[in-house]
Amino acid sequence: MTAPVLVCGSMAFDAIAVFEGHFGEHILPDRIHSLSVSFLVPTLRREFGGCAGNVAYNLKLLGGTPLPVASVGEDADGYLQRMQDLGISTAHVKVVPGTLTAQCWITTDLDDNQITAFHPGAMGQSAQNDFGARTGAAWGVVSPDAKDGMFAHAERMNKLGIPFVFDLGQAMPLFEGADIERMITLAQVLTANDYEAGVIEQRTGRKIADIAKTMQAVIVTRGGEGATLMTGGQTIEVPPVKAAAVVDPTGCGDAHRAGLVYGLTQGWNWLDSCRLANVMGSIKIASRGAQNHKPTRAEIDGLLRASYGIGLPA
Repeated sequence: MTAPVLVCGSMAFDAIAVFEGHFGEHILPDRIHSLSVSFLVPTLRREFGGCAGNVAYNLKLLGGTPLPVASVGEDADGYLQRMQDLGISTAHVKVVPGTLTAQCWITTDLDDNQITAFHPGAMGQSAQNDFGARTGAAWGVVSPDAKDGMFAHAERMNKLGIPFVFDLGQAMPLFEGADIERMITLAQVLTANDYEAGVIEQRTGRKIADIAKTMQAVIVTRGGEGATLMTGGQTIEVPPVKAAAVVDPTGCGDAHRAGLVYGLTQGWNWLDSCRLANVMGSIKIASRGAQNHKPTRAEIDGLLRASYGIGLPA
C-alpha cells in the first residue's frame, strides 16, 4: 500500500452527442432572439468523469491509494460501484439526498463546435463534505469543484499539515485574482495548462515565475510540447512523451496530476514526478473518454523507461 492521497473535486457524468451536420446551417443569425432548434444525434456516449474521479482512476492504475472526496447525487450507484470494483475507496464520497450527480451534456457538430450544458447538482454542497483528520494522507489534490468546496478542502488540508496540489482548471471562471492568491497561500504546488497560466498572470498581476518563488513547485503543461517545471529557483523544461495517437484530450490534465502526486508519494524529486506525469498524459490522450484507457502497470513502467530512463518502484 502506498501513502493515501486525498483527491478533492467533482465526480460527474458526461453525455457526449455528435450531430452529423453543421450548427451554422440551422441557426439563423436574424432569429437568434427567438431561437428554437433541434439536432438529431445518432451517436451518444455516456462517460464517467469529473476531476476527482479521473485523478483517482489514474492514480489507481499506478498502484496508488486515492481517496476521492466528492459529493454525488442519488443516481451515483453505478459510479460508486465502479470505484469500488476498481479497489478505490468511496468512504469520503458523500451522497446528497434529493440531488443528482453533476452532469454535463455536450453536443458536437462536424466542425468540432460544441453546445454544452452543465448541471452541478450535488457538487454544490461539496463544502459540507469534511474528510476528517484521520485519513493518513501524505498528499492531496484540490481540483475543480464548487468554489466554496475547493476553499473548504484547502483550508482543512492546510490546517492538518497535508501538502496539496492546486489545480484551477475548469473552475477558472469562478476565481478572481484575490481568490487565486488566497489559494496559493494555502497550497504547496500549482498546476495549470499554458492558457490557464496566462489567465492566472492576468488576474493576479504576477508572473508565474514569481508565484513559483513562494511555492514548492509550479508546473505548466504545454500539451504536445511537454511541461515546464519551476522549483527551487530553477525553470526546467520537461520534454514530452510521444503519444501513440491523439484521440481525445478530455481528462489528460487529470492523468497528469495523478502521475505527479504518485511520484511525490514515492519520495521522488520534482523532475522525475513530472516525467511520470507526462507519461500518464500521453497514455490518456490516445483513448476516447477520461476513464477508458487501461494500461497495465508494466506498460506504464516500460513507457517511462523508454522515454526517460527511469522506472516505477517495484
